[in-house]
Amino acid sequence: MSDKYEFIDGEKDDFPISKMCAWAGVSSSGFYDWRSRPLSATAESREELKLIICHVFGDSDETYGYRRVHAALARMNLQAGLELVRSLMREMGLVPCQPRPWRVTTIADETAAETPDLMGRDFTAKVPGHKLVGDITYIHTWAGFLYLATVIDCHTKAVIGWSMADHMRTSLISDAIDMAAGNTQLADGCVFHSDRGSQYTSNDFRKKLRTMGIRPSVGRTGVCWDNAMAESFFGALKNELVHRTAFPTREHARRAVVRYIEVFYNRKRLHSGLGYKTPAEVHAEYVKMQLTA
Repeated sequence: MSDKYEFIDGEKDDFPISKMCAWAGVSSSGFYDWRSRPLSATAESREELKLIICHVFGDSDETYGYRRVHAALARMNLQAGLELVRSLMREMGLVPCQPRPWRVTTIADETAAETPDLMGRDFTAKVPGHKLVGDITYIHTWAGFLYLATVIDCHTKAVIGWSMADHMRTSLISDAIDMAAGNTQLADGCVFHSDRGSQYTSNDFRKKLRTMGIRPSVGRTGVCWDNAMAESFFGALKNELVHRTAFPTREHARRAVVRYIEVFYNRKRLHSGLGYKTPAEVHAEYVKMQLTA
């Protein structure tokens, strides 16, 4: 019964309580009685849960919505309904940072039309090192733009390669793919998927991929879903760090981005696409499975 009351309490700002009680098959008087027990064990546990929720929310640097907070509580073996977590966060005014609209910034190379899309929007992989995605974004600092290139593994969702510079030359993405190869054993014939940006379709970068045994793949220009995993990471980075921070120099930005990737995103942030696990946990599970096979 308390689960129904928790759901009604969580939705009371959007629907009339009397109607929700009727839909749930409970009485309005029963709901108000449940909610007005200031000295009850339920009320005490709610207050304790609020403190824990505040800690989880703060520990995420105020980036977690109620679903990730709920998943974090479950990892702590704390039983709390999803709607209860949502209700308590509303009650305490805990609102995660919100993403901004996506904008097309790719400078396309039309000569890349002959390169196929080997992903087909399927950004899953059974093992690490078989399918990678990459992209470039820019970070504003008072000293000018800092450009970031990333390589993400489709199995673990981890950023396994990254590079930053004050330019967008081919060396930027070459350094990122070199780091990825150093961090993860890449399969022969591994697919690297990107947009049609001129850096990714340059002869120098294509030659580098061939020498590494990597097959290039590109999506369509201006279609963010064709490289959704890379766009998703940049969306999280901008929403959770860049748009909330002023960077006086490129070095300030570089340090903050490295900390976000290596400390938070890869090892601490719960990913819904991984069943609310971290990329590091998924990689550890794969390694353990290989050792016991």
